[in-house]
Amino acid sequence: MLERLNQALNHLDACLDGEVDMAETARVAAVSEYHFRRLFSALSGMPLPVYVRRRRMTLAAAEVLARELTLLDVAVRYGYSSGEAFARAFRSVHGIGPGEARRTGAVLTTQPRMSFRVVVEGSTSMRYRIITKEPFRIVGRKARVPLVHEGINATAAAHLESLDAHAIERMKGLAGREPEGILSAAVYLTDSREEGVEADYWIGVATGPEAAAEELDALDVPAGTWAVFDNHGPCPSGLQELWRDVFTQWFPSNPYVSRPGPELLLTKPVEVGAETDSQLWIPVERSSVSADV
Repeated sequence: MLERLNQALNHLDACLDGEVDMAETARVAAVSEYHFRRLFSALSGMPLPVYVRRRRMTLAAAEVLARELTLLDVAVRYGYSSGEAFARAFRSVHGIGPGEARRTGAVLTTQPRMSFRVVVEGSTSMRYRIITKEPFRIVGRKARVPLVHEGINATAAAHLESLDAHAIERMKGLAGREPEGILSAAVYLTDSREEGVEADYWIGVATGPEAAAEELDALDVPAGTWAVFDNHGPCPSGLQELWRDVFTQWFPSNPYVSRPGPELLLTKPVEVGAETDSQLWIPVERSSVSADV
């Protein structure tokens, strides 16, 4: 898988002076565009479009400094129909416009070409199951929260605290499908997993697809396959490390890719830093190619 991802990045880099076809780039990696974007974001720490823009502006800066082309010619070469649009993109990366960059001594920013490789950091094994589920519904309360990579997510914690006893009892009365118990579900609004990106965050229970919400919010989840990861560790750092390891270690080493759907978390509430048992459910589908192990 990592070899194919690197082939896709090489393909992408070769297309920077023209139109970048993300779907074609994903096909080089032999995964869906959805999974390619998510995996790239998890591995690199930035959204794929941001990397493309930074790489383009790195190459464009060299053209600007070479003074062999007009600024408009450079803009057109890198896919911009106007000098103004090019200047905005250039400034977003370098902090100065292309005209200023031609002055002697201008300080510019470079985005190196990325490649991924396996780095052995320890011998921790990951326990998981593959489960196929029929359609179900999550019934509970929804809020919009930012993604937090480390430490307590204050917005998510406040949403949990806002639930009244009546809502909790109502949820418990509707529960009856696996994963059993009060759970959380995250539906990301973009393919980015940068710190601060927003997601719809649910606190609720899994029910049958026809369960009546009645004063609660409902999220319908279609049938599909899930990778279920069991975890025991400190809260919340153990869970945050598990999610990171799933995307940076498990996916590149197994013949599965992510698919659209909510990510589910079932955990026992404990004090910050205390250890707890948890389950992380990630919607997956089998890859069209075998993973490189």
